[in-house]
Amino acid sequence: MEFDRLHWTDHPANPLITAQWPDWLIADPTFLLPEETPDGLWHLFANSIPRVHHYTSEDGVAWTRRSVAVNGAIRPFVRKHQDEYFLFYEKIYSPFRSAIALRRSPDLRKWSKERIVLKPSLEWHGRFVRTCSCPCVIPWGGEFLMYYSANVVLLPDCLFFEPLHIGVARAAEFGGPFTPDPEPCISPSPGDPHRNMGAGAIKVIPDPGRGVIYGFNNGIYRDRKGHSRSAIMVVTSRDGVNWDKDTDPVLRPEDHGWKRALVYALDVRQVSETQAHMYYNARDGWLRGFERIGLAVGRA
Repeated sequence: MEFDRLHWTDHPANPLITAQWPDWLIADPTFLLPEETPDGLWHLFANSIPRVHHYTSEDGVAWTRRSVAVNGAIRPFVRKHQDEYFLFYEKIYSPFRSAIALRRSPDLRKWSKERIVLKPSLEWHGRFVRTCSCPCVIPWGGEFLMYYSANVVLLPDCLFFEPLHIGVARAAEFGGPFTPDPEPCISPSPGDPHRNMGAGAIKVIPDPGRGVIYGFNNGIYRDRKGHSRSAIMVVTSRDGVNWDKDTDPVLRPEDHGWKRALVYALDVRQVSETQAHMYYNARDGWLRGFERIGLAVGRA
């Protein structure tokens, strides 16, 4: 599937997942397909603050919250590799310190002890604020690549932080440990209309047959009216480090409704020969806003 040529439309039932009181947000969805899971259901992980929740669904539309998978964590990423499930996430030590951790499971119920697989170690990971977040792991070129975000930028009209840079780290095994490349692969630029504040995060899909990696990047930017924004762009790379991007985002904020302010964290998978699913979260306001999860369907 050529992910840079898909046409994306929102599911009519959006938003599909809303935070349960007292939480005001549910964000950073990541999911498994029914053919990958022990019970034949869709499984989705997403975070409130600061815990990762586990959901299941029979159809990928109506979701039921099952449990809290991890406490003290946000921004999960789940995949099946060989006969195990790997749940990566951002481990929160304080508002200014974090690292990427991993738990493994044979059945999506019993999870191993937490293991740190990537922690801040480079200058661009931050000085006063030192963070590694938003993991995404793929096989590529005989090794495993972890794409991750590091350091932060303050969104002044929201009074919270979003990721500043995106880097890549490498490992010999899917579960790491990972060694980061010395420089980021995506950084903000003042002249970039969709990434002039921060790089945001990226989820990537390898296509070895075509020799390309497709990336879905939610850049952080300030619009012409001075509002903080985020929109989802498609980017491509031949080497996993240098990225080309499409001119326009495939999903962006709207004038009103549940995605009025920012459209950002996501996960995307091919679900059939002609369709892909992208679960993502969006925010309906700036300083005061709720975040919910919706589904966009990509068609060839």
